[in-house]
Amino acid sequence: MAVRHRLIRKPPEDVWAVLSDGERYGEWVVGTSRAELDEGHWPELGATLRYEIRIGPFTLHNRTVVRRSEPNAVLELEAHSGPLGTARIAMELRPWGGHTLIILDEHPLRGAGGALHNGLLDAAQQVRHRAMLGRLARVCEGAEGPARTAPGRPRPRPRPHRA
Repeated sequence: MAVRHRLIRKPPEDVWAVLSDGERYGEWVVGTSRAELDEGHWPELGATLRYEIRIGPFTLHNRTVVRRSEPNAVLELEAHSGPLGTARIAMELRPWGGHTLIILDEHPLRGAGGALHNGLLDAAQQVRHRAMLGRLARVCEGAEGPARTAPGRPRPRPRPHRA
C-alpha cells in the first residue's frame, strides 16, 4: 500500500475546489493527459472521468469512478486501467492550522496490478505520489512551479509562513 501526505498552504475548501474540477486532473495527476468528464457530476458518487495516459509511444484510455465523496474532507476513487486492473485512490483532507494536510492512499484492487502487487511497486508509487502531491500543491497554491535561479546561484530559501 502506498500512503503519502503533504501539507498544502490553503484551506480544505480551496484544495477541494481543485479536486472537484475533473477537467483539471491533467494538471496534477502524474502521467495523465487530457481528462474529461464522462458521466454524472464530478465529484458526486458514481461520476466518471475519462483520460489518457501516455507511456512512450503507447496511449492508454482509462476511466475513474467516484466511490466516496464528502466535500472538503474525503474523495475516494476507483481507477480502471484496462488490463492492469483497478486501483483504489483515497484522498483525505484534514484542516491543519489554516492549511490542509492531504493524505493520499493508493493500492490495487483487481487485475494484474493486484496480482503483481509488491514492495517494489509500492516504492515506485511513492515516487509518483511525491510528484503528484507536489503538483497538486502548486495548483492549489497558485504557484507556477519551483523557483528558478541563474546557473551556479543557490535557490532562495522560502520564508516560513506565519499563521
